[in-house]
Amino acid sequence: MPSQQVLQEKISEVEEITQLIKQYKVIGIASLQKVRATQLQELKKNLADKVHMRVIKNTLMGRSIENCKEKPDLEKLLEHLTGSNLYLLTDLNPFKLALLLERGKVKITAKSGDIAAFDVVVPAGNTGQPPGPIISQLNAVGLPTRIEAGSVWITRDTLVVRKGEVISERLASVLSKLGIKPVEAGLVMKVAYDDGLIITQEQLRIDINETIQSVQNAHADAFALSLSIAYPTTENIEMLVQIAHQEAYALAINAAVPTKETIADLIRKAHIEMLSLSSRLHTLEEKAMPAEKSEKS
Repeated sequence: MPSQQVLQEKISEVEEITQLIKQYKVIGIASLQKVRATQLQELKKNLADKVHMRVIKNTLMGRSIENCKEKPDLEKLLEHLTGSNLYLLTDLNPFKLALLLERGKVKITAKSGDIAAFDVVVPAGNTGQPPGPIISQLNAVGLPTRIEAGSVWITRDTLVVRKGEVISERLASVLSKLGIKPVEAGLVMKVAYDDGLIITQEQLRIDINETIQSVQNAHADAFALSLSIAYPTTENIEMLVQIAHQEAYALAINAAVPTKETIADLIRKAHIEMLSLSSRLHTLEEKAMPAEKSEKS
């Protein structure tokens, strides 16, 4: 049985966590797997004014969540309280928070069983290694080699593992000797609670460039639609007025309505039509002459 003092400390901690949960809009849960203490300290320092970070036992967090009945659907977070976690409490947008954590990752040396964070291409060039067992080790992972000036060289750029694939023990050893770090370490947001909404890790992953392009395409489509249905907004009103002016001008010209804007073009149009008619008169007269001769005869 825990002592009265330990029990009281846990009760006090639950009360403190409960108040923190009530204070902030967003609760993020990040995995502490493969996170170095130096990284965590640096991240806490950089986000100190925006995010309250705290390592909390899942059991204590669970009890604190149960105490916050006023927060909608907060209990849905309970199923995500597994493993070693860092809890992030903030009023930041959860997607922005996930992006900040993503940017805080660093590349580290791979170990057997690690997952490649990106396509790993070993570049052609001098490995700096003397001839010996290194040659068979490089060849074993698909790296072509040659010996030149007492060093082992890789003869061409070679893809050795793709993003998301498992790195073998043999490949991890070779990449370490070549100084290549194919694994990213840092905080990963497993889930976030945002004012009643549970957002999973997959949903939190956003391709910034793709999102920007998507927004730009949506804006272009919306702008084109607003023009086609003549829906006025601050962004399109100038162009709508220009289109209306052009259509009104064309209508006035076709209907021969004289205004100070159209009169010059109407005169030019009448002059062109007159010249066209004049050029046809000679042909019409020639066609009419045989008919007249026929009638006289």
